Amino acid sequence: MDGILKAICISEKRGIPKHRVSEAYLKEGFGIEGDAHAGNWHRQISILSFEAIEGERKKGIECEFGAFGENLVFEGAALGDIPVGSRIELGECELKVTQLGKACHSHCAIYEKTGECIMPREGIFAEVTAGGRIYEGLPVRIIPPSPERPFSAAVITLSDRAFNGEREDKSGPLIRKMLMDEGMEVAENILLPDERERLEAELINFADRRQVDVVFTTGGTGFSERDITPEATMAVCDRMAPGIGEGLRNFSFSITAKAMFSRQTAGIRKKTLIINLPGSPKACREELEYLLPVLGHALEVIRGTVKE
Repeated sequence: MDGILKAICISEKRGIPKHRVSEAYLKEGFGIEGDAHAGNWHRQISILSFEAIEGERKKGIECEFGAFGENLVFEGAALGDIPVGSRIELGECELKVTQLGKACHSHCAIYEKTGECIMPREGIFAEVTAGGRIYEGLPVRIIPPSPERPFSAAVITLSDRAFNGEREDKSGPLIRKMLMDEGMEVAENILLPDERERLEAELINFADRRQVDVVFTTGGTGFSERDITPEATMAVCDRMAPGIGEGLRNFSFSITAKAMFSRQTAGIRKKTLIINLPGSPKACREELEYLLPVLGHALEVIRGTVKE
């Protein structure tokens, strides 16, 4: 046993403190029945440690369980050491950790009530993989992710026109399908305008909070004034991997001389590899067919499961 379930909390609306209940029903792929945050998404359950809440109380902040929007409170479990992909057993139920922390909604109802919200830095989020009844006092068991687990990915399309609904995004769904055909788990496929600040925020989110193995961007790698994908990538990376961009460009030269106009690059943030792809669906398919057969080795090195 790694800890106990100290409290269960729900709310009927989002953005407000939750109220404590003695027991609840976890629904697989949904969350807690009767809770406003339940649904078909990756943050079905929010979790805080009893120790983090006690730390706030010692600062003089008056907060009942649920004040920070948490669904579950664990006592004795070292939540700060839990990586994404870990499993949490609660009696007959099971959760899968999907995210660490989150961006805070400035001055939400929780902030107004407590003066601070610790969920962005202390909280973890999970989805329900096995449902059933839970109640206070249940033992908590945390199981780290297997080193042999499938690689996880995210896909970001950068396109002003697609974001504004002026054309269909075909590259993002194509990349997603090709990755899934390779056995990867695609956490999310999102569409953004060509805005550097928003792209940087999403790259940081996928690397730091979602902890995916690889993020593919598509679009924004050309000469246009709003093509900012390489700059955003370089800004958030700890280390660059220039050989990937060079290799993809060199491969594309065998197809078209216009490959020289691509500024795509790649880099590593923490344990996440970020790779820029062109905006054209055809070019994305061609470059992925060239890259995917060897990509697994790079991801295993970053993960630490093999040596170079």
